[in-house]
Amino acid sequence: MLPSTPRTFIGSTTFTVTGMTCEHCRRAVTEEIAGVAGVESVTVDLATGTVTVTASQPVDRADIAAAVDEAGYTLVP
Repeated sequence: MLPSTPRTFIGSTTFTVTGMTCEHCRRAVTEEIAGVAGVESVTVDLATGTVTVTASQPVDRADIAAAVDEAGYTLVP
């Protein structure tokens, strides 16, 4: 993560995730991120390797990275 990037976010933020290639990948990443407190929705775009997360309260980017890691993939800083 860049030093100028805020540690938490509210609203929609898009992350790049490596290793996602199929519907199983989409489900695994969606389920793990959806379990993070404050996350309202998760949209995975396999074609671009991006995940858009919408949060209603401050969410720590480290929690999103940990959820992606738990699903077996890697969040690009």
